[in-house]
Amino acid sequence: MSTFVYMVRHGDSPREGNERTRGLTEKGLLDAQRLYDKLKNMKIDAVISSPYIRSILTVEKLAKQLGQEVLIFEDLKERIFSSEDDRISDNELVPLLERSFLDSNFALVGGESNVDCQKRAIKVLKNILDVFRDKRVVIGSHGAVMTLMMGYFDSNFDLDFLHSTSKPDIYRIEFNNQELVGVKRIWS
Repeated sequence: MSTFVYMVRHGDSPREGNERTRGLTEKGLLDAQRLYDKLKNMKIDAVISSPYIRSILTVEKLAKQLGQEVLIFEDLKERIFSSEDDRISDNELVPLLERSFLDSNFALVGGESNVDCQKRAIKVLKNILDVFRDKRVVIGSHGAVMTLMMGYFDSNFDLDFLHSTSKPDIYRIEFNNQELVGVKRIWS
């Protein structure tokens, strides 16, 4: 049997505000409904999320429909880019991401590197794969941490992949135990 992880990148969120507490824009809320419609018949066993509000809001309707709470894992949060809690502008983020994917140990003061982010997130993902073996799990996530988790199993999930994703986005990832079998984008 296989374990299926539906990796969900959160919906559109406001451009300003605190990383942890930013919610979803009106478009993000509408897309969360579309996401629910896409996943509601997939026989999902658990809904898990990053602790960030925009990620939780993207997947919580599905959890409620299943009669479940969203399971929150702190270490699934987005990569910490700096010591500040506010969102980094796209003008600052793009070169930071480029440098980070060229040098996976690079980090700004107070931030974490791709290596550090990947280590903490993979530890959680491997635990999820053990606990929910042969089940179907939704994980509400973010662009960089999602890419780093997927890139741990297949180096083709890199900066170009990150730039190709949308908000929201869904990837169905099949695992045999902790071995990657395949990935399919199911958001359109």
